[in-house]
Amino acid sequence: MEVEELKKQYKDEWVLVEVLKVDEVGQPVEVKLITHSKNRDDIYEELRKTKVKDVATFYTGKIPKKSYAVAFITFKW
Repeated sequence: MEVEELKKQYKDEWVLVEVLKVDEVGQPVEVKLITHSKNRDDIYEELRKTKVKDVATFYTGKIPKKSYAVAFITFKW
């Protein structure tokens, strides 16, 4: 599934995905959904359990307003 399609299907949710393909700067462009939730803690719980080697987590909603900090992590094992 393409990342843009995933963002539309799971709007305003946290997602945990297996990364299948990245672009020239290493950003995921094709992924396989592992899980999704409105609650970020649910995603982190599944992340601890997963055995998938190349995963990413991200929020599909709007980026927070100015003066907020956000961290997006991609794991490669």
